[in-house]
Formats: sequence, C-alpha cells, structure tokens
Amino acid sequence: MTLPKDCFPTGMHWFPKTSTGGGAKKSASDVFVLTSTDGKFRLISRTGRIEKTVEAHKGAVLCGQWSPDGTALVTAGEDGQVKIWSRSGMLRSTLTQNSLPVYSVSWGPDADQVLFTNGKQLVLKPLQANAKPTMWKGSDGIILVVDWNPVNNLIISAGEDCRYRVWDTYGRMIYNSAAHDYPITSASWTPDGEMFAVGSFNTLRLCDRSGWSYALEKPNTGSIFSLAWSSDGTQVAGACGNGQVLIANVIERRLEWKNFEATVNASKQIIVKNVMNDTLEKLDFRDRIVKVSLSFNHLVVATSSQCYVYSSRNWNTPMIFDLKEGSVTLIKQAEKHFVMVDGGGVYVYSYDGRLVCSPRYQGMKADILNTQTISLSNDTIAIRDKTDEKLIYVFDAQTGKVMGDGKPISHKLEVIEVALDQCGPTGERRLAIIDRNRDLHMTSVRVFGAERKSVKLGPMIHSMAWNDETNMLAGMTDGKILVWYYPNTVYVDKDLLTSTQYQRDSAEFGKSPQLLAFVGNHLILRRSEGSLVSTSISPYIAVLHDYVNGSRWEDAVRLCRFVKDDSLWSCLAAMAAYSKDLNTAEVAYAAIKEVCCQLSYIIV
Repeated sequence: MTLPKDCFPTGMHWFPKTSTGGGAKKSASDVFVLTSTDGKFRLISRTGRIEKTVEAHKGAVLCGQWSPDGTALVTAGEDGQVKIWSRSGMLRSTLTQNSLPVYSVSWGPDADQVLFTNGKQLVLKPLQANAKPTMWKGSDGIILVVDWNPVNNLIISAGEDCRYRVWDTYGRMIYNSAAHDYPITSASWTPDGEMFAVGSFNTLRLCDRSGWSYALEKPNTGSIFSLAWSSDGTQVAGACGNGQVLIANVIERRLEWKNFEATVNASKQIIVKNVMNDTLEKLDFRDRIVKVSLSFNHLVVATSSQCYVYSSRNWNTPMIFDLKEGSVTLIKQAEKHFVMVDGGGVYVYSYDGRLVCSPRYQGMKADILNTQTISLSNDTIAIRDKTDEKLIYVFDAQTGKVMGDGKPISHKLEVIEVALDQCGPTGERRLAIIDRNRDLHMTSVRVFGAERKSVKLGPMIHSMAWNDETNMLAGMTDGKILVWYYPNTVYVDKDLLTSTQYQRDSAEFGKSPQLLAFVGNHLILRRSEGSLVSTSISPYIAVLHDYVNGSRWEDAVRLCRFVKDDSLWSCLAAMAAYSKDLNTAEVAYAAIKEVCCQLSYIIV
C-alpha cells in the first residue's frame, strides 16, 4: 500500500493473535495499528485498506500498542499524553499528561496497567481512575524504549545513556548493562520471556532474561530502530536505519545433562555429544527447532510442526508425533513423562509419545506459564494461577484431574515459584514454594483441607531446585548456597533442621549466582555474567537416602559410623523418627548427643 503524503510512520503493532476483543473475532494478522508524525493513528487491514483514521495527539504519535487481550489500544505522543482507545478507535480516557514526550509505552500482563517513559523516569500507571502511579528513575539519559513481558513479568528499558536495564514490577533493578558505544534504540522480549534482543547503531545483542549477553552481532545496518520476534521466539526481525530489514535466527542453544551435551547448531540441526567417550550424534529435522529439553535420559525436541522424543540409549529412532499448534512455549521433564505447553493448553506425554492427560482449570492462561510457575513429578502437576497468584492448582499426572476436594492450595502471599520433589512414595509428595517475600515454604500436596500445613524452611531464597535422584532441596540465598539434606525433618524435629542443612559461601561464584539444577551430588550454578559452574556436596547423603528408602537401617547406621559426620547422623535420626523406626532413632540421637526427651517426644 502507499500511505498518504503527509503520513510518516513512527510505529506499528499487529492486533494480538488470541484476542476476540470488542466482539470482533479477528485472527492473527487481520489488522494493525500504524502511528505517524501527523498526530494520527490508522487501523489498516492486511490487504492494505485503511479502515479508520483517528486524530490522536498534538504533534507526532510516537508509539501505539494493542493490549494483550485486544480490547484496547494505548497511544503516546510528543504532547506528553498517554491515551487509551477502544478496539474500534474511540477515545476511552487520557491516562496522563506529562511535560515531556513519551517515547515508548507497554501494557501490563493483565491489561490493567500501562508502563511508559517520562524523560529519565519510568512510570507504571494502573487504569483505575484514582490509583497512584509507581515511578522510579530508570536511566541517566532519556529513556527511548521499554518492553514488559507477560510471562516472566519483567521489564527492560534502554535509551540515550547507552545502557539497557532489567527491572521487576516494584522498580527493583535486576541488571544494569555496561555502556554501549551508541544510544540503544530498540529492545524486545521473546514471547516466552527467556531472552530479549537490544538494537543500537550497527549492533544487535541477544541477552538472557537475567540480563547477561549471549551474543553480539555487528551488522552494517545503521541504527536498528525496531525489533519484532516470531511467535515461536526463534527469529527476530529488525528495522534498520539504512532502509534494510534484518532477520536473525537464534542458534547455538546448549543443554547439559550428566554426560550428555546437546547443541542446536543450526535452525534445523542438533548435535549431541557424549563427553565420556567423545561420540557425536547429528540429529536433523524437517522444520525449524522451537524448543529443546534434555533430562532423565531423554531429549525432547519440538519443531514448528512435530515433537521428537529421543532416548539417550538410542539416538537413531525417535518417537515422533504431530503438534496441534506450532508455538510450543515450554517443555518440562520428569522421570516417567514430560509436560508440553503451547497457546492452547498444557499436555502431559509419556516418553513413547502417548498423550497421558491435559490438565486445565477455569481461566487458565497456558501461554504465560513458565518454568517457575509450573512443576511436574511422576504423579503430580502443580500450576500457579495467574489471575490469583496466591493459588496453586494440583493435578494427578495420570488423569489430569484436580486432586482431593478440587480446591487449589492457597498461600498467604503471592507465589513466585513452585517446585515438586521427584522421588519417594506418591502419598508423601512435597511442593516447595517461594513467595513474594522470598520465603521458602514446603507443603504436602496429597493432604487435603485443614490438615494441610505449610512450613517455612528459610528466608530470602532467590532460586531453588529439588534433586533428581533423592528428595534433597537446594536454594540460593544472599551470599550462601543452602542444601536441605532431608526437608521432612521439619515435620518430626524442627531443632534438627539446621543440623541436616549444608551451607556454603557463594562468594567464589561471583555476585548473585543463580541455581539452575541439582543433579546427583552436583549443583549447577549460573554466574551473573552467564558462565556455568558446578559445585558438589557429600555423596554419602544420597547413599543414606537409598538405604533408608530400602529400609536397610543397619546399613544406614554402619554408613554413619564409617563417615563420622554429625549432619549424616542428624539426617538418620530424622529419617528414623519419620519412619517410626525407634531403635535406629535412639542410636542416631545418641550419636549426636541429643537429650533423651527427644525420643520420648517422638514416642508420644
């Protein structure tokens, strides 16, 4: 199409895919909004027909964006105003009037608040008339671009001070980049919130959600003024100052599990390396690779049309099945099956490619689930609700039905992260919860009603992981790595909890490392600059767990006598008390010189 002579575009945004806003059921690409320097915005169909032209601002309309549900449109302009419009282009409200031009605007995940720039400030304004805005200093120069991701609820901002920053919704800075050579002119999250791209003069950078940089490209394109991701997050397009459109593919994603390393080295190829014997396997695919997961002796690969399931014992004959929707946003694995999430729902598959179940609850938004808000074990699935973040729905992994009385687990505060333990009997399944205050709690998922109790394990936990072979739980707190060797201790003898805990200073791993996984007796950490490091714990704890799970109490006592470690004796005392094996408990308590009243307390 050819635009009118006085129309110089400043921004574009497609009507969102999933929405049915305003009673008009528009699919993915039927209409987009075009903002321009003449103070107008235009609604344009995919055939190039201008459906509506609206006088919106005095001076240029600098940006416009549809709400995630498609029911509203926000525009911002040189006149400092931020306005909300209906789907059909009718003015609903003027949200704010600033003295400075508003260069960028972004909707909140629930379409109930808007984030916009105001010079060096970032302003988060709820749509309710009397609600107070949240404002904080976001830069040392004018902020040119903001983007707010609905999946991870994080914000990126960038601008004329040549830095990009990652924020949470409370205005706390998570990452502050080094200064670039030129102002940053564009930034955009991937749809799944795992990565983002930033553009500058002759510069395109790919970053992890926590801020550190995966890759830096130096295309000879001039400034990259706008970035847009494909719906599956594998490609990004950039609008360049020299009149060209740049398209980049994300490659070299690397996954590790025990002695296997899988690398997506091209858009349709994965190389799997066994580091024990240096054997290489090349896996080629018909379509573009969207998501990959490697764990529990299986590699699961989702392409734009099919899912491939490989066993580490045989890389030649994968199980293959077709996908209903191409945009898989998440894969999580357990020992017996894996869960796959796309825009349509949550699906549990066995490793032979059979659909086991598809759990759902009223109002579930599958497209904004991430690794923190869904967890899977062999018999249970836990999903944190998005509408009310204090609720966690728990499903049976075999049937997909909500467990017990059908009511979700209700926590006192908003839940940030959930994780199910992977081992032990079904009736003793535990759920670890990190809430908004960063407190770590543990609760039973197969106990219902008033009998279900949540116990606090520790404060200020930033990340956590259950062990894949035993029910040990690891967490990262300020300056320390914590491992609870036997979290069930809290149910039998709280005084023993600190004795069954391993602590290690994390200063050697740099500032604020992140806990990624807990495999065998190894903790895998990610440093703030992106490098992976691992540290190990005593191997005897896992051996003790095996003995106790097999009711080999005499062997467990013999092991403790051989190792002569108080934490091992404390674990055995708690395990024996929990299993009501009083003879072993007496021996263990005597070894750690606990008073006799402990045992009488257990007998009572």
